[in-house]
Amino acid sequence: MIPHKDYQDRIEQVLDQILPDRGATLGKANSNNLNAAMRYSVLGGGKRVRPLLVYATGEALNIPVDNLDAPAAAIELVHAYSLVHDDLPCMDDDDLRRGQATTHIQYDEATAVLTGDALQTLAFNILSQPIQGVSAENQLKLLNILTTASGEKGMVLGQAIDLAAVGHFIEEQQLEEMHRHKTGALIHASVLMATYCHASQYGVEEETRLESLREDLRIYADAVGLAFQVRDDILDIQSDTETLGKTQGADLAAEKPTYPSIMGMTAAKEKLYQLHDKAIYSLSGFGEEADLLREIAEFIVKRIK
Repeated sequence: MIPHKDYQDRIEQVLDQILPDRGATLGKANSNNLNAAMRYSVLGGGKRVRPLLVYATGEALNIPVDNLDAPAAAIELVHAYSLVHDDLPCMDDDDLRRGQATTHIQYDEATAVLTGDALQTLAFNILSQPIQGVSAENQLKLLNILTTASGEKGMVLGQAIDLAAVGHFIEEQQLEEMHRHKTGALIHASVLMATYCHASQYGVEEETRLESLREDLRIYADAVGLAFQVRDDILDIQSDTETLGKTQGADLAAEKPTYPSIMGMTAAKEKLYQLHDKAIYSLSGFGEEADLLREIAEFIVKRIK
């Protein structure tokens, strides 16, 4: 079960309010309805791990929850856009996502491309508007963190490496580098963005302590980001399509390098548990205020989809 359902319910409401009105009924008969396609792509389920990490990090740092809604929504919109584009025939060519037809199947390819474009720009539109409780200086940091994580130094680079690796053998270090960009970059950004969701600079002593905690949180984010992908690779082999909500064995069929294919299943599981332990240890400087972050780390290594 996903930790802290209250936060999951909260982000669903925030996304519902941010996204444009549906307009026409969903389906192929309305394949040019961009608004409907945007809502379909975002509100069709999902674990919401990235916004949950925003809220959990804010909780660990005692940041008001109202300050966190905009970055939580923005990062989930970027994630949703990436899924829409990743599923396209020119990319991973998937027809099932979150237990339903992918956007280009439900609508058409052109609408899916435009939907991804619209979701991405909506994310940055949200972050460029005044955010309650967040200083202008810190708001610029939020924009910088998310743009870096999303673009050619982050997620997009990871996808490019992923496509180039199809059908080729790569070393574990290369696989890890790919996933630190493709999956880990947005997860890292989720945690880091929350650390800047306060109104102004603290005093020197407080700011020094926050930077120390921020470094611990970077280690945590790096570990859970990589653990998320290792678990994904394991589930692609050991789970089934109905449970996953996407096509089981797709990576294997596409000849994509994965942790089990490179290391073997036993070693991949051992790596997963090592990453979990690293994430938990990184939170040693926190008390019970970081319990939700600990629960998320546990969820990531034990999830079934």
